[in-house]
Amino acid sequence: MHRLFRSTSIVPVLTIERSEDAVPLARALFEGGLGTIEIALRTPTAPAAIAAIARELPQVTVGAGTLLRAADVAAAVHAGAKFLVSPGTTPELAAAALAAELPYLPGVATPSEVMAARALGICVMKFFPAEALGGAAYLKALAPVFPGIAFCPTGGIDEEKAAGYLALPNVAMIGGSWMAPRDAVAAGDWTRIRRLAERAAAIPAARLRAAA
Repeated sequence: MHRLFRSTSIVPVLTIERSEDAVPLARALFEGGLGTIEIALRTPTAPAAIAAIARELPQVTVGAGTLLRAADVAAAVHAGAKFLVSPGTTPELAAAALAAELPYLPGVATPSEVMAARALGICVMKFFPAEALGGAAYLKALAPVFPGIAFCPTGGIDEEKAAGYLALPNVAMIGGSWMAPRDAVAAGDWTRIRRLAERAAAIPAARLRAAA
C-alpha cells in the first residue's frame, strides 16, 4: 500500500463511457503529472478500459473503484487493476478484496466504520462522500481519535478545496474528477485535460512551499 501510493497526492477518479477514450485520457493525465488513476466500475466499458490502460500504458498505475460486491473484485483483478477501492464495505466484499492481495481502500463514513476497517488490518481508507459528510473539518476531528489511520477523501472535492484536504496530517491523498471534465473527455480535448492535470499535480508542491 505505502509503496504504491508513496508519491501520490491526487488520484483522478474516472467514469469512462467509451472504451476508445481510456488510453488517450490516461496518457493525458500521466503527461500532466498524475500517474495513478482510478476507473469507476460504473459503466459496462470500465473493465475493458482498465485492461487497455494496463496493457498499453504500463507506466500508469490503474485501479478499480466503485466495487460493490465480490464479483466486482474478480472483474477488477482479471482486468489488471493494481489497487481496489469501494464506496463502503461488507464482510463479503472485504474478504474478496483482501484475498486478492492488492492494496484495498474501503469506503468509510463514520467512526464505527473506521474501527471496523482497522480491525481488518487496514490503515488507509477512502472517506466518501467527503464534502457531503463534513469535509476537511470532519477529518480533522478524526485525526486525534485514530492515530495511524490515513484517508483518501473523495466526493465533491475540486481544485479549490484540494489544498485544504492535503494540509491535514491524516490525509494521504485525495480523489477527484475535476481534472477530467465530462465535456473535455467527450470532445477528446486531451490538451485541456493535460493542462488541468498539470495544475492539479502542482497543488501539493504549492502547499509545501506555503508551509515552508
